[in-house]
Amino acid sequence: MKSKGSFAVQTTAVVLNGPRDIRLDTLTVAAPQAKDLVVQIKHSGISTGTEKLFWSGQMPPFPGMGYPLVPGYEATGEVVEAPQSSAFKPGDTVFVPGANCYDGAFGLFGGAARYLVSNEDRVTKLDGAMGAEGALLALAATARHAMAGPGKSVPDLIVGHGVLGRLLARLTVAAGAPPPTVWEIDPARRMGAKGYQVVAPEEDQRKDYKSIYDASGSTDVLAQLIGRLSKGGEIVLAGFYTDPISFAFPPAFMKEAKFRVAAEWDRDDLTATRALVESGALSLGGLITHSSSAADAPEAYETAFRDSSCLKMMLNWEKTS
Repeated sequence: MKSKGSFAVQTTAVVLNGPRDIRLDTLTVAAPQAKDLVVQIKHSGISTGTEKLFWSGQMPPFPGMGYPLVPGYEATGEVVEAPQSSAFKPGDTVFVPGANCYDGAFGLFGGAARYLVSNEDRVTKLDGAMGAEGALLALAATARHAMAGPGKSVPDLIVGHGVLGRLLARLTVAAGAPPPTVWEIDPARRMGAKGYQVVAPEEDQRKDYKSIYDASGSTDVLAQLIGRLSKGGEIVLAGFYTDPISFAFPPAFMKEAKFRVAAEWDRDDLTATRALVESGALSLGGLITHSSSAADAPEAYETAFRDSSCLKMMLNWEKTS
């Protein structure tokens, strides 16, 4: 790390130069402005949804996208510089949903770096005892965003028992709603449920679900889900879909099916989710199955995207300069 004054103007970062071309590199970081914080990252998560699509080259055109790209929107670390007027101070543990602060690389996500600069409005203070689990706050807030708010109902069927599916199920149980059924095609991923049941789709004969949440990102399952709805039921698309979504109209017509697309979290979701975690109502435990030194990032990304036993890979930046 090279420095100028008290701020590191260069940082080690994960850089995706193109599809399947990922490496550690040194990048120049923009100097902090009036309301910016400088954060030293300790842990950053690897997303097997959107980040995998950038890695594989399958991501459709997306605002702010381009290569080279610094990935990572799940990061936690320690404030090392803050304005005197800030509500944050050096030493605070914070969650950062990425940053766009790099010279020569897109920062559409931007959290996979040792140092970053972010406006304090995007940063959330955390209990330092959360450790690496603090980086899961964005995904938990995304699950909460899909479920919470006027006109939304909690799921009684969830498709996919990855991290997002598990968080949706945990939030449903935490809300005091009836435990949802979860479908999972991978036998190894049916483990780890607490307070709800995980089954293979073919083992479930129920056809009166009122609220089905798809967390698989697969368009192939949509036709099957329409047949499992009660009349007037809703399918919530909570994953990220690269293929055009289509379905046969007559079955959806007969069910008077509703469809809803769940977008990413907002600030209120993040605040509410942090409160659930801090109160003990929502556990983030057991979701990080793999961890790796940031120095081994290329291999870690391969594992995250290719190993089905990997729910969440976490990069550890603490020994990286």
